[in-house]
Amino acid sequence: MNSRKTFPAILSLIVIATIQLTACKNETIIETVEVPIEVQVEVEKPIEVEVLITPTPEPIPHGGFVIQATSSQPSTLNPILGGSSFESIIKPFLFLKFLRIDPFTGEIVGQIAENWTASEDGLTYTFKLRRDIFWTDGTPVTAKDVKFTFDAILSDLEGVRQIDLIDLIESITIIDDYTLEIIFLTSNCSGLVDLIVGILPSHMYADDFSDLLDSPLNENPTITNGPLKLQEWVKEDHITLVRNEEFYLGAPNIDGLTYRFIGDLTTEIAIFLAGESDLHFVRDENVSVIEGQIALGRPFKIQKYFEQGYYFAALNLSDPENPEYGWIDANENNAFDDNEIPNLLQEPHPILSDRLVRQAIAYAVDYTSIINKVAYGNGVPMAANVLPGIEWAYNWDLEPYTYNTEKAASLLDEAGWRREGEDGIRMKNGKPLSLHIMTNPWIIFQDMAVMMKDNLENLGFEITVDILDFGTVVGKALAQEFDIFIGKWGGMGPAPDDSIFWSYRYDIPGGGFNFVSYYNKAVENLLFEANTIPGCSTEKRGDMYKRIQELIHEDAPYVFFYNPLFHNAWNARIVGVNPNTWDRYYNIHEWYLETETP
Repeated sequence: MNSRKTFPAILSLIVIATIQLTACKNETIIETVEVPIEVQVEVEKPIEVEVLITPTPEPIPHGGFVIQATSSQPSTLNPILGGSSFESIIKPFLFLKFLRIDPFTGEIVGQIAENWTASEDGLTYTFKLRRDIFWTDGTPVTAKDVKFTFDAILSDLEGVRQIDLIDLIESITIIDDYTLEIIFLTSNCSGLVDLIVGILPSHMYADDFSDLLDSPLNENPTITNGPLKLQEWVKEDHITLVRNEEFYLGAPNIDGLTYRFIGDLTTEIAIFLAGESDLHFVRDENVSVIEGQIALGRPFKIQKYFEQGYYFAALNLSDPENPEYGWIDANENNAFDDNEIPNLLQEPHPILSDRLVRQAIAYAVDYTSIINKVAYGNGVPMAANVLPGIEWAYNWDLEPYTYNTEKAASLLDEAGWRREGEDGIRMKNGKPLSLHIMTNPWIIFQDMAVMMKDNLENLGFEITVDILDFGTVVGKALAQEFDIFIGKWGGMGPAPDDSIFWSYRYDIPGGGFNFVSYYNKAVENLLFEANTIPGCSTEKRGDMYKRIQELIHEDAPYVFFYNPLFHNAWNARIVGVNPNTWDRYYNIHEWYLETETP
């Protein structure tokens, strides 16, 4: 409420009077008289006002090149050819993707596609494209470009990167320049991952793809639409990309990015530490080196994030002496059909078919020691099969197994395996608790095998470690001729559907990735339902995948060692870098180089 105060103000009023006097001569006399007058004036009471004064922001500096040394080199810059890990990094700078992965959650979101809807049966998807994306020659990116790219992928053209959708797409139809309809033969929520593809400029190629494999654009793409565009590629030396001034999210702040091709990983880190390279993918054994340099005041930054894979010990549930299919070929056509049924008469493993024994093994492993020794501390324990980087599907409430020898011993006792004799080996029905651990010569796997052996022997197991060459290990694993197999799944991507590891239809001696012969009817049904639900709601599917993790955790067909952490390091002169599991460069257009202060 405002208050007012009235008070008299004395004003000096200057009155100028002109008086005519008659004297000896006429004079005009001017006299100044001060007349006090009281005036009532209303004055507002002062009001205190807080004013937030923000300094004018400094403009973001423009210019400068980011340099990275790498021991890898591309074979092509065409987004649907080749496919090396380095190419997967560099191609998205040039060619935007139809769909992309959300860099933080792992969800599938649009890039060229702005949004989409699905029919009630989950078979028909209608995609709406952005209207503000253009090729560097000024031509708009349209549905014709998208259809051309997918038609090329679905063709029989040798050398084109194939995707799982080749047997799932019934038709691709252009509705208008910015609307595309894709009809699938079967509902498959994981199928959207296969639409994460860089799109080609259709107006630069023959309609029948006849020039696709031999086009000079494969090494010199002059028409692109990404944040950067090719300036030059000098093979065996470097490749330089420069700013795309017409990029739909705004021209990048940096002038460009140069990759220097160097000979080996040792030279790669040496160049980074010398300040001659700005970005570096750090190996586990070098993390402490970078962190030590930071502690000494060197201008480096490092960030860790989840890798797309995990290390495991697979426990074979079937008899390795007599591997059999996990399903019955009812129609005897030597192929899995939808009407096949699980082969519940499959001979079980004499030891590992008992869930209590598998759980005991899971409790017997010293995960912390394995992570510290093998990964230099750069790993995260996993409770089950879904990667923590897939935030919407990962079961954050499920606790991983921990090193608990008392619990492990109790479970073995409950399963009937008891210590007997002076050697302390556990026995049951006159047979020893004896198992083989198989792995390949990679030092990480060898270390895991030896440490797991020690853990199990302390509980009364008799363990033999078999270090075999890579080809033999893969062959025996797929043939299901093993007890325990130590390995790693990598590059798993953002789809939580991993039916190929757990569904009985992939329990195929000699060729299936369900080489532990795992079968759980509830898991089987949930895997199918989560991958075929109409609309593919991440909320509904997420609940299903979380339940799957609970069941697999309880059944313990794998011992999940850990999910590795990946490391990116960069020179602090680059501002805005924020690498993560799904995309290290998603915001490269926002990066800028700090200007040096005088």
